[in-house]
Amino acid sequence: MKKKEKIVIFEEYLEELYPDARCELNYTKDYELLLAVVLSAQTTDKRVNLVTEVLFRQYPTLLSLASTDIDTVSKILMPIGTFRKKAQFVIEIAKRLVEEQEGKIPNDPEYLVSLPGVGRKTANVVLSNLFDYPAIAVDTHVERVSKRLAFSKKDASVLEVENNLQKAYDRKNWSRRHHQMVLFGRYHCKAIHPECASCKIKDICSYK
Repeated sequence: MKKKEKIVIFEEYLEELYPDARCELNYTKDYELLLAVVLSAQTTDKRVNLVTEVLFRQYPTLLSLASTDIDTVSKILMPIGTFRKKAQFVIEIAKRLVEEQEGKIPNDPEYLVSLPGVGRKTANVVLSNLFDYPAIAVDTHVERVSKRLAFSKKDASVLEVENNLQKAYDRKNWSRRHHQMVLFGRYHCKAIHPECASCKIKDICSYK
């Protein structure tokens, strides 16, 4: 089967499974999403939501976060691992947004990746959610699914996976497909014990 046909079949399956796909991180303010995505590195969204509920309640503004100390924030973030480094990121990001952006998140990928703890994936997630910016953020789930379906080679870099998916999908659907692929990888095509038996696209998957 040609790659283009596989892509169409996969898109149809994603629409069936996740017609209302969205980011599973909880936030009520733009900067809260940015901080939550930074905190989500190497941990689960569920665990991040538990700590941000405490963090954002105790520090309800960017200014309050920028003014606090790393030890206090570290204690709140302890359940998510590498908590001290992440606490430093949170405080430094808050300070820069207050000092340089009047507390607002700019629609500017170059600025975002200049912030501590913010890489291309984080910037893409934030921009696509806040500004409907067309982007495919490649996290571990998206990368795994893409390679198992042979949309990218097994040794492809994250950037190569992103470029391949951008070529595969219509630009207007990039953000939607990102969210759907994240959920598919998180709940179906898992790293360990994937739900292959019940998967409707197992015939076009290279995973064994």
